[in-house]
Amino acid sequence: MSAPTLETERAPRPVDPGAALPARARSRAPWGRLGLRAVALLYLGVMVALPLAAVVAKGFGGGAASLREAFSELGARQALVLTIEMAAVVAVINAVFGTITAYVLTRYRFAGRRALATVVDIPFAIPTLVTGVMLVALYGPHSPIGGFLARHGVHVIFARLGILVALLFVTLPLVVRTVQPVMQELDLGEEEAAHVLGAGRWTTFRRVMLPHLRSGIVAGSLLAFARALGEFGAVVIVSGNILNKTLTAPVLIAQLITGFKPEAAAAIGTILFGLAFVLVLVVERLVGHREPAVPAS
Repeated sequence: MSAPTLETERAPRPVDPGAALPARARSRAPWGRLGLRAVALLYLGVMVALPLAAVVAKGFGGGAASLREAFSELGARQALVLTIEMAAVVAVINAVFGTITAYVLTRYRFAGRRALATVVDIPFAIPTLVTGVMLVALYGPHSPIGGFLARHGVHVIFARLGILVALLFVTLPLVVRTVQPVMQELDLGEEEAAHVLGAGRWTTFRRVMLPHLRSGIVAGSLLAFARALGEFGAVVIVSGNILNKTLTAPVLIAQLITGFKPEAAAAIGTILFGLAFVLVLVVERLVGHREPAVPAS
């Protein structure tokens, strides 16, 4: 006859996280989650959805005629084209140099690395109007560097090159800080194995690292593109706002508002928003979007 099993020898029972809660608290948990959802949806609706709906209704209240009227404004078409071109060039350039900067910060150890990481974040802290003043002081026609460039036929301030430089400055951190965390999570063993097999640094980056970094680079470039589409402060100072030459869409929108043409301003603003939104959809389609796991209600 077998000996009786002691209570202390039995396997521990799984603990129900909700068992420690009072019955009244457990019964109220679904209502608490529902309340938080309602608060989040209400906040997003008031802060994001409602303003977007208002600007779309204002800009396209008259249908396609509103769009035609907006493009009939002097310099509107050229300003929109210039804005998109500059944003695309900025996204490509910063995708390259932002990735290089992130690579240096994560794969090299050198004196001043922390200082370099701090410098990357400076454009986040500086008001964009101050950025424009800085660029004028550096590249203006009366400054040493700007005067030297002007004597050799290179004009930065009140030219498209000035717009490009300003946009590159304000959007660089977006690419670096998007790519850097992804690069830090990569397995160094794969890179070391590639080096052992004789692969050079460029081959290792292209074949081992780049497939993992592609989504981060695309996401950072998207953020830079969207940020460049709406940049106003730095551009309004360095561009000179010359009609059909350096006038960008955000500056044109401000001029239309001050000129008591809110419908045309809203229409052009809606176009910029639509471009950014479509780009987000395209990038999510290419990269693939995985939603985090949500516990059952």
